[in-house]
Amino acid sequence: MHDERRRIEERVERLHNQRIKPAIYAATVPFEVEAWQAPGEPVSFEEAAAARYEPFAMDTPWGPPWGTTWFRMRGRVPAEWAGRRVEAVIDLGFVGDWPGNQAEALVHLPDGRPLKAVNPLNQYVPIGNPVSGGEEIDYLVEAASNPDILANDFAAPTPLGDIRTAGDKPLYTFQRADIAVLDEEVWHLDLDLQVLRGLMVHLGEHEPRRHEIMHALDRAMDALDLDDIAGSATAVRAILAPVLARPAHASAHTVSGVGHAHIDSAWLWPIRETKRKTSRTFSNVTSLADEYDDFIFACSQAQQYEWVRDNYPHVWARIQESVKKGQWAPVGGMWVEADGNLPGGEAIARQLIHGKRFFIEHFGVETKGVWLPDSFGYTAAYPQLAKLAGNEWFLTQKISWNQTNKFPHHTFWWEGIDGTRIFTHFPPVDTYNARFSGEEMDRAVRNYSEKGGGTRSLAPFGWGDGGGGPTREIMERARRLADLEGSPKVVIEHPDEFFAQARAEYEDAPVWVGELYLELHRATYTSQARTKQGNRRSEHRLREAELWATTAALHAPGYAYPYEKLDRLWKTVLLHQFHDILPGSSIAWVHREAEAEYARVAEELEALTAEAVAALGGGQARVFNTSPFERAEVVRTAEGAPAYVKVPASGSAPLDAAEPAHPVSVSGRVLDNGLIRVEVAQDGTLASVRDLRAGREVLAEKGNLLRLHTDLPNYWDAWDIDKHYRNRFTDLLEAESVTVVEADPLVGAIRVERAFGKGSKLTQTITVRAGSPRIDFETEIDWHEAEKILKAGFPVDIRAPHSSAEIQFGHIQRPTHTNTSWEAARFEVSGHRWVHIAEPGYGVAVINDSTYGHDVTRTVREDGGTTTRVSLSLVRAPRVPDPEADQGMHRFTYSLLPGASIEDAVAEGYSLNLPLRVADAAGAPEPVVSVDGDGVTVEAVKLADDRSGDVVVRLYESRGGRATGVVRTGFPLAGAQVTDLLERPLAKDADVTADGGVAVALRPFQVLTLRLKRAEGS
Repeated sequence: MHDERRRIEERVERLHNQRIKPAIYAATVPFEVEAWQAPGEPVSFEEAAAARYEPFAMDTPWGPPWGTTWFRMRGRVPAEWAGRRVEAVIDLGFVGDWPGNQAEALVHLPDGRPLKAVNPLNQYVPIGNPVSGGEEIDYLVEAASNPDILANDFAAPTPLGDIRTAGDKPLYTFQRADIAVLDEEVWHLDLDLQVLRGLMVHLGEHEPRRHEIMHALDRAMDALDLDDIAGSATAVRAILAPVLARPAHASAHTVSGVGHAHIDSAWLWPIRETKRKTSRTFSNVTSLADEYDDFIFACSQAQQYEWVRDNYPHVWARIQESVKKGQWAPVGGMWVEADGNLPGGEAIARQLIHGKRFFIEHFGVETKGVWLPDSFGYTAAYPQLAKLAGNEWFLTQKISWNQTNKFPHHTFWWEGIDGTRIFTHFPPVDTYNARFSGEEMDRAVRNYSEKGGGTRSLAPFGWGDGGGGPTREIMERARRLADLEGSPKVVIEHPDEFFAQARAEYEDAPVWVGELYLELHRATYTSQARTKQGNRRSEHRLREAELWATTAALHAPGYAYPYEKLDRLWKTVLLHQFHDILPGSSIAWVHREAEAEYARVAEELEALTAEAVAALGGGQARVFNTSPFERAEVVRTAEGAPAYVKVPASGSAPLDAAEPAHPVSVSGRVLDNGLIRVEVAQDGTLASVRDLRAGREVLAEKGNLLRLHTDLPNYWDAWDIDKHYRNRFTDLLEAESVTVVEADPLVGAIRVERAFGKGSKLTQTITVRAGSPRIDFETEIDWHEAEKILKAGFPVDIRAPHSSAEIQFGHIQRPTHTNTSWEAARFEVSGHRWVHIAEPGYGVAVINDSTYGHDVTRTVREDGGTTTRVSLSLVRAPRVPDPEADQGMHRFTYSLLPGASIEDAVAEGYSLNLPLRVADAAGAPEPVVSVDGDGVTVEAVKLADDRSGDVVVRLYESRGGRATGVVRTGFPLAGAQVTDLLERPLAKDADVTADGGVAVALRPFQVLTLRLKRAEGS
């Protein structure tokens, strides 16, 4: 019977492809086509409409990489077609089997209104159903000739990823521009065959239903007149109708389909192209909604809506109408679908705040869930942040890509670091671009982990990345699968409805605690280091600008809080946290522009901060501390001289020299400040780090050992680091020079210079300062390697059963052993400002100002002691999709902090990332907020977004234990409320103490937002 099934399958496939599909369009007449090549970047419709067009013939090459060609298409519907369904059919020369990034076009009417896009699998534009005959058709078609970066399957570098290197050779050959009659009966026959053939192939060999379909298909093909497909289509469909009418079993799994068009905000194309992709796809979606009343489309990323609103008002109006009709579902409630690991805690909060506010303001819709199908793992801080933004559910799919361990659930409760749980679903169809094929429906049922507990799963359907989104063919397949024996039942519905029903039937779903670690794409913690550094520094500069702008707004008459500027700058940073920008997995063009944007953000934020500080008045040099911790450390004056100062948390102090307990001494290659003694070896590594307070040697081997590994993953260069990278490496032990460059009582520093590899150079300044046990490694690398990764290792004499790494609003612990495959798979992990290892009574932290990827390993020495090695991933050199990724200059700092507790690591992480600022100011006011109580940490201070003048403070518990404290204000307090992330009041007012403070009690890692009302006149 297997041979019989194969015979029928092949018979149906050949007749379908060679006879039925070509007969879908019964008659055609060609358009008259003219073309105009737009110079440079895309132009407006008005400019294109006024351009001079030249005749253009089919089978003509067109489209340089990243170019825009406008086509004028004119034609007339033949009078004899009256009463029939007529469409324009346009094939720009689509190639390959991926409908994503390649030629795409938006069809306009002469008045500039967009009609619909044409894409590889969505080539039609409706003209009339029915037509009257004689209609004049006049289109202006904006065609983008985007190169298919996936054409070589990521096997080799390509220059096509940047307009500067892509060349100008035409990419496509125009195939077709016709007015055509759609033969609806043949078209429906085509879809009947697709559904039944797919179902037959994936039913079991011994299932009667499979044989029933086989025989029906065989009889149907006998009835097909090869010389008159259209004339015999009705008879063929009649043979298939009984097998299509057989209802599904009562116990059949239910697949909730929701239209989707996953559009990366940048990836293998620049942001400017995404703006056009959204207009094209959203035109398709609103057009499809007009055809299918039961169609529902889910769309995330408020940024993309804003682009359409600002650039395509006609499309925007159609979206608004579709939302009103209930066919368009804003989801996700984030500014973009951000990376799930790398954005800081406040940044994720702002993603949710700005996204949800946009949908509330423009559609009157408050989204209920976080929609992140494609990020590369998810921080354990998400459940709490999602709930604090008013969300009820979380969706992703990417964890199904795990290389080693199959994630055990599809529907479950996800518990975060603070204990918050959110109802979560992974679609077992294992794609966010479903098309309701037989293979997908079989996989959705077979793969579903919750059999016996739940009965339903979600399937986002539609072609993504510029593929055009959902199509009418997918909708037709869904209709046929709504109640069909042998298949899961398909129902088109809003994601909120799916989650409500899934939760109702499975309230006691299993629980997953902690991060959702993706066992793949681990190099995204490191690739494109300058992009990551731009993000980290932008986040901290935004914190600084908001704090001092708030201070100035409260205390400087005439100062105006820069609401609009801060809002715009935040949105710029949030956009670049998209899950193919911040992870470093985009083409060169994207990262070149990202670096330029971060430079502009830095310049503007520096100006805003300086303006706020200046508004406080001049008079004396003061030191400003943006950190939530009091600091006593060495700072540089305006003249560059070191000075030891003490500054309150979130406040300022005069630049008055204080005396540290012990000066720094420099003797040969030894730096000593009375707290630690650091010996630099002749090869530039650390020979010894002695903690003088604890009386113990910190290092077990050479410290700050720079190790250059071969780094060529099996696939996906920018995304992956495979475990075999560890097997081949070179230790950088040759130093060109090791020189003392500063020997001051407040600062001792030794500079190490190295040359290595393919012309790379590295300079490190190892610095010890008075009053601090922190050792800084200020690093400058001129990087010219290919397919390498550089790591800095600290082998510490500590037996640590686990490491702790900072994440958003807290930290997580990961085992240092590899007892199970789950632990072994975490050979490269992410963290934010610090990594901490400890044994009872003693710990060490490694701190950084822009590094995310790291690994922690341990070995047992011959003397029985344990060496725990913390290695930071500093810079990589992938070649796909950006052949020049990470080449050139990098400047960053990382630090070793001996004798560190978790609280020390938190405080020094802030200090390294928020340098003290020296500025001329008058006697500055008290800090806007301060906290009495250990473990209560201030993350953000700002004015309320509603411009009421209230002060908003975001706090969290940072040590991992319970904490109590009192928040005190530098202004008269009239009242305080606990709010959600969107600054809306929660259950009750905060507890204001008799002396005007706000009492807080936090559970481990709890995030708390306070809205503080100022007394009138203050």
